[in-house]
Amino acid sequence: MSKKIEYRKDYKDIYLPQTTPVIIDVLKMPFIMIRGTGDPNGEEFARATEALYSLSYAVKMSYKSDEVPVGYYEYTVFPLEGIWDLVDKSKPATDKSNLKYTIMIRQPDFLTDELYIKFVEQTTRKKPNPYLEHLTFGEITDGLCCQVMHIGSFEDEPESFAKMEAFCKEQGYIRSVKTHREIYLSDPRKTEMLKLKTVLRFSIKEL
Repeated sequence: MSKKIEYRKDYKDIYLPQTTPVIIDVLKMPFIMIRGTGDPNGEEFARATEALYSLSYAVKMSYKSDEVPVGYYEYTVFPLEGIWDLVDKSKPATDKSNLKYTIMIRQPDFLTDELYIKFVEQTTRKKPNPYLEHLTFGEITDGLCCQVMHIGSFEDEPESFAKMEAFCKEQGYIRSVKTHREIYLSDPRKTEMLKLKTVLRFSIKEL
């Protein structure tokens, strides 16, 4: 096996930006994902997240199986990410029941469509979860983006977005979509709210 891949060390530019905004070009990456709507503090979001992690850890631990995936390498499971939007654009973003999301976890390059189906079947037998059947596997790219490390409460994110948009304007860019990506580097159940680390990212285009 090759050296262990650690996203915090090997992909610092993607997962560990500074608290000052930067411009970055994000290439295609494989993800297991699931779409949903509603308050992320609710039961549906929790079960969907649980399904994502169950399947992601099944992929990671597959080196212990009788059939180790071709090209397997040791790695740290990537963090949970989410792309956020609104169901009804006329309502404020503070209405959590109106949120629309795609949450996901990046996967290693050796995961194929065929292997994905096998892991879903295995995980469904070992850790039944109705949301497993709603997961999908595919590649996503954010392309040219602005991103920043947000430290603190999710409720304070608008301040960071304002800082990002001002930076983009100074650099000759403008935000191109209303949706945004969040990458969760802290567990809110175990981390003080003021110390939460979340990567914020949105797509941009030249002015």
